Amino acid sequence: MIPFVREIEFEYGACDRVSPLIRRVVARNPGPFTYKGTGTYIVGAGEVAVIDPGPDMDDHLEAILAATAGERITHIFVTHNHADHSPLARPLAERTGATIYACANQGVPTESEVRMEAGDDRNFRPDVGLCDGGVIPGGDWTLEAIPTPGHTSNHICYALLEENALFSGDHIMGWSTTVISPPDGDMGDYFQSLETIKARNFSTLWPTHGPPVTDPAPFVQAYIDHRRAREKQILAALAAGHTRIKAMVPELYKDVDSRLYPAAAHSVMAHMVQMVRDGRLVTEGEPTLDSDYRLKEAV
Repeated sequence: MIPFVREIEFEYGACDRVSPLIRRVVARNPGPFTYKGTGTYIVGAGEVAVIDPGPDMDDHLEAILAATAGERITHIFVTHNHADHSPLARPLAERTGATIYACANQGVPTESEVRMEAGDDRNFRPDVGLCDGGVIPGGDWTLEAIPTPGHTSNHICYALLEENALFSGDHIMGWSTTVISPPDGDMGDYFQSLETIKARNFSTLWPTHGPPVTDPAPFVQAYIDHRRAREKQILAALAAGHTRIKAMVPELYKDVDSRLYPAAAHSVMAHMVQMVRDGRLVTEGEPTLDSDYRLKEAV
């Protein structure tokens, strides 16, 4: 079981100091994929960085500017180009003169029911690319970009070296698991990225949605164990004769809000794609949501 943490105290538009170097402003965009809303982080004092400015909402832009009144926003960091993370980056940069840092999208936009909730920001372009990682110093802070593909091909987490903390975007969230939606999302990459973060032994994880994870090591391991358990459930369903993803989802996710079933189906497909790739499953043609899947030994 993943030891989820879901309690978070905040007021929309207010700026809360959550650590010596970190403040947070939550956008009013709650939903089944965003939880209470996008948590935009302000790092440092004086010359500050903003992480995941969020959706293009005028009130959220003004809240960020109010929170940094008398200071200068010099850097804007984006974890990935989903519509709840990146669209406000350019308007914020135009108001402040800040430079936008991220990894430009490397994959294929996701065309599915999932886009209706957390779609791709297709117009997003960073000023500085961080696809290969890098260390960026600021006034009283240092951020390290850590490529963490999986949720998307261009997902980046940012380590705040002064606090041994990680801004984990949607890679690891305290309140829920993460959707992996092919073709841009990749389950094999996701497992590797989880191991990358696990090896760093961070003290705190600051997801873009929900509260922090303050005991990361067992939490990240539980995330990994959960995905491996899901693989076993899928294999068991296939062994029982269920060959279609959409028929499996209500049984595999019986305790999940049915509004998340389309996203769950894509995560199951991500497992299918990976298991076809490593030879455990077979299907005719390219794996899709509507493919028939079989265990390799059953063929």
